[in-house]
Amino acid sequence: MSKNLDWLKDIPFAHRGLYNEVIPENSMGSFRNAIKYGYGIELDVQYTKDKKIVVFHDNELYRMTGYKGKVYDLTYLEINKLTLLNTNERIPLFKDVLNLINERVPLLVEIKKSKEYINLSEDVYNTLKDYKGKYAIQSFDPRVISWYKQHVDKVIRGQLSFNFRDTSFKWYEKIALKDMIFNFYSKPDYICYGLRGINSLQIKFLRKKKPIISWTIKNKNEMEFADKYSDNIIFEGFMPKKFKKG
Repeated sequence: MSKNLDWLKDIPFAHRGLYNEVIPENSMGSFRNAIKYGYGIELDVQYTKDKKIVVFHDNELYRMTGYKGKVYDLTYLEINKLTLLNTNERIPLFKDVLNLINERVPLLVEIKKSKEYINLSEDVYNTLKDYKGKYAIQSFDPRVISWYKQHVDKVIRGQLSFNFRDTSFKWYEKIALKDMIFNFYSKPDYICYGLRGINSLQIKFLRKKKPIISWTIKNKNEMEFADKYSDNIIFEGFMPKKFKKG
């Protein structure tokens, strides 16, 4: 059965919700704000120590909460005592975010890298399986994408990548991840690629076969560039025009 991927091109996705100077990223407020302005939502999910799925980007809690520790070293009850950037916002449970969004805007769910990627992938799916809204799973970890292909192929899945130029990865890891050599096995339905490499020959070739989403677009000039080489964007820091591509 073929999948409907057209909605991936319909409206821009707000990176970690539509956050700003007073509304923290990946917070209930940022998701309400994205819904208010009619943008899709991109968010990140990972495990706590007691295997609750929370919406939070970093492995470390310090940048967003001031607490020195890792998400997976604390239970959800412990994490729920922390606030985001000195606001009243707290790190939300994934299931509560789904209840808030309630199918009103499309959703990109990034599954963060985890040693327990199999259990996390399965638990994310179990949380989503009765959700009727439009959503896709994406990850930098090709093993996550492969798990979805093998076990719930009906779920739309996207491979996240970028050029990895200024990273600490080993050279062979950079090549494997940048060139997405695992795609032949995991068979992602779309590619979500970093802006700096979006005009590569590889992406131009892949775009003939799959939707391409570029990230993270931070101003109108970057949006104009991304629009030439991709079918949609993940954005932050400005309010892009809405569009619907064929």
